Amino acid sequence: MSSSVDPVESSAVLGSNATPGPILLLGAPGVGKGTQAKELVKIWGIPQISTGDLLRGNVAKGTDLGKLAKEIMGRGELVPDSLVNEMVAARLQEPDTAKGYILDGFPRTLPQASWLDGRLAAQAGTLPVVAVSIRVDYNQLLRRITGRRNCPVCQAIYNIYGKPPGKEGFCDVDGAALVQRADDTERVFEERMRAYEAMTAPVVEHYRALGRFAEVDGDRPIDAVMAGIVSAVERLRQ
Repeated sequence: MSSSVDPVESSAVLGSNATPGPILLLGAPGVGKGTQAKELVKIWGIPQISTGDLLRGNVAKGTDLGKLAKEIMGRGELVPDSLVNEMVAARLQEPDTAKGYILDGFPRTLPQASWLDGRLAAQAGTLPVVAVSIRVDYNQLLRRITGRRNCPVCQAIYNIYGKPPGKEGFCDVDGAALVQRADDTERVFEERMRAYEAMTAPVVEHYRALGRFAEVDGDRPIDAVMAGIVSAVERLRQ
């Protein structure tokens, strides 16, 4: 069941001037992690660092790291942790990361987490990573994913369970027939969930053991989830 936080409490939390530091935002497919990351960037004025974006950016700019990554991907191989780590290290040297940053897709594995922790610990005055996971019930996530329908014309997104169009199967804006993405099926969702849990579990346990992990109920309005994340980060930073 959806719930909300008290508006006064929410306002107080979101008005905090606390330095967020490095934040690893975790969440299974469909929890709304991308939406929350964008809102947190606005609140704190810190960048969102996505390894996917870093990889594409380095390749597009033709940097030495980008050329090496392009060559590796051209052979159909996965980009190794060492190369991803170098790209992240270069990004963290940029001045906009001084107050903190939202990590998206990194660290994805335990070796990456250990590397990042070691690098930050070696820098005087640098805050360590805190990890916050957005939690939503499996069945609710399944409805969010399999119920999703897109308008191919205006790109509006609907959900047959939570946000249906006025006329079943058609966009409210331009009347175009709505489509379901090929990967928005239960079979694909189950595969993605298994992969996510297998890869993320060691990272979660790593930060839990260090006392730098918190979970937030993601089955609430966007503002309430956002307030919960901010509050969790503040608690972990105390």
